[in-house]
Amino acid sequence: MTTIATSSVPMRAEAALASFQLELERSLAELLVLPDEVGMDPRWARAMVELRSYALRPAKRVRPTLLVTGWALASNELQRGVPEGVGAFAAGLELLHTFMLIHDDVADRAVTRRGGPALHRTLSDGRVGEDLAVVVGDYVYARAVEVMLSSGLPNAAAATRYMMGICRHTAVGQYLDLDLARTHLRDVTIFQTLKVANLKTARYGFVAPLVAGAMLGGAAQPLLDQLERVGRAAGLAFQLRDDLIGLFGDDAIAGKAGGGDFIEGKRTFPVLAAWTRADDAGRARLEQLWHGEARDAKALEAARAEVTRWGGRDATQRLIDRSTRAARRVLEQLPSGSGAREGLDGLMARMTRRAS
Repeated sequence: MTTIATSSVPMRAEAALASFQLELERSLAELLVLPDEVGMDPRWARAMVELRSYALRPAKRVRPTLLVTGWALASNELQRGVPEGVGAFAAGLELLHTFMLIHDDVADRAVTRRGGPALHRTLSDGRVGEDLAVVVGDYVYARAVEVMLSSGLPNAAAATRYMMGICRHTAVGQYLDLDLARTHLRDVTIFQTLKVANLKTARYGFVAPLVAGAMLGGAAQPLLDQLERVGRAAGLAFQLRDDLIGLFGDDAIAGKAGGGDFIEGKRTFPVLAAWTRADDAGRARLEQLWHGEARDAKALEAARAEVTRWGGRDATQRLIDRSTRAARRVLEQLPSGSGAREGLDGLMARMTRRAS
């Protein structure tokens, strides 16, 4: 009897998360249809059709899932289902992420997102489409904050303030990422690449939803500190894996353009790890590849060969493994009994083992 009862807890938690994810999709669709905008203007109505199509494309919804997991670890109530207020806050968080994606696609001049055209490509051609997408992104940001603050939870204001602070730091990371792309490799440090990974991915994508969710569940500071540590370590592993995919990934397997980071000239950890290990001739070749104008298939193959030759790929994998182990050590200390810890373990394992 004890074995059956223990094994059924993760199953009930998994069922609760699956139910939440279905409800999340419905909530996202409803949150982007507002009575006070009906009949406002046909042009705006068309823009909202494009936005809803963009926002509702199939996606992992990792951040709202992490938020619910953080809430469950703090409240120990996941088996009863996800309360309406927590679900609403999670939907607001997903809208906040949608805003980030829209603006990032404009900044990166991305062509696609989640299997379809980037929003700025659907709104209009060229600069006009980019300008319109920035405005729609601003709209989604306002709607996201509105939804989170309206969730009716006692700690919603504090969790929202926390998220806004993280978003400020994410903007710093995005600024550095874009600015470093025009800098010579000799003037970029490994520390800077790790800072970008921490600000853009680890804190925003992992730490923030876990901690904000735990805040909504009334967590004490020790649990918040544990979730921050596990989020930082897992988030770094995720971003480093993404760096490998961005340079070495197979389009069909990875779900993103293989070599896209090279095409955009990004100064990622594998590149700088190779540069610090290379001899003078190797550094000159890396510098020429990443600061030159050639971005064709031949240059990509040369870039991959140089990064591999000088140990950048292996060094990145070693740090992924080390960060994953660090995340698991903290994870094992988290509260058990609700099934949330097991769910978090499985989710982070899947995210840090993506094919490259």
